[in-house]
Amino acid sequence: MLVTSLLSLLGRGAVAGGAAGFVSGGFSWLLAEPVLDKAVRLEATREEASGGPAGVELFSRSTQHTGLLIAAVLTGASLGVLFAVVYAIVHRRDPESTPWQRSLMLAGAGFTGVWLLPFLRYPANPPGVGDPGTLDTRVNAWLAAIGIGVIAVTLAWRVHGWLKQHGRSAPQRQLAVMGIVLAALVSLFALPDNPDPVTAPALLVWDFRALSAASMGLLWGGLAVGFGLLGMRAARDRTEAGLPSASSAVPAT
Repeated sequence: MLVTSLLSLLGRGAVAGGAAGFVSGGFSWLLAEPVLDKAVRLEATREEASGGPAGVELFSRSTQHTGLLIAAVLTGASLGVLFAVVYAIVHRRDPESTPWQRSLMLAGAGFTGVWLLPFLRYPANPPGVGDPGTLDTRVNAWLAAIGIGVIAVTLAWRVHGWLKQHGRSAPQRQLAVMGIVLAALVSLFALPDNPDPVTAPALLVWDFRALSAASMGLLWGGLAVGFGLLGMRAARDRTEAGLPSASSAVPAT
């Protein structure tokens, strides 16, 4: 029973994540890729003007567009499996809320810690922005930002639960969570600045950033909705079949 329930949970994560990845990838294909195409053409023009060697594309842009959609689905499915694992751990003693509520709360925390807080410190830039020589520095800074974000939302979650157990009011709990998130945001600006100047046109850069934000919002939002709906259906099926609650076998449904 335990293994079956756990596999079911992981399967729901993979399905919900893959579907969310498809929606997010389709959005990027339709709206973000034209912006990327502009950035690629701009970079090629800049290289030609500077007399540098022209970049050689291993794959055509049309092939890259198709690869984007496939990669988005696979990434979403992988994220969904990881989401299911964290969901099982975090909500193993949370019988009061529904699978829908749990899914939305966890996805909101994940989106904030894994993507939103790091993005506010290091917003995405289109291709052509960034010196290959500074790649390691930029990757390490981004990973440090993710680490701070994950620690912040985990701490906020634990503090919220502790305050709830001790009978604190909802405003007190919410203000405490807000204070922790704001403190994390401030600490992110102690990390080094992006070492590379942004030379692309401002409108192109901000279009790319806005579309990147929308794409990630669709990914995390789609994962939350899909996983929550599948969890609700699984809970309903168990109830109709007269089976014990999933929370008594594996972590909450």
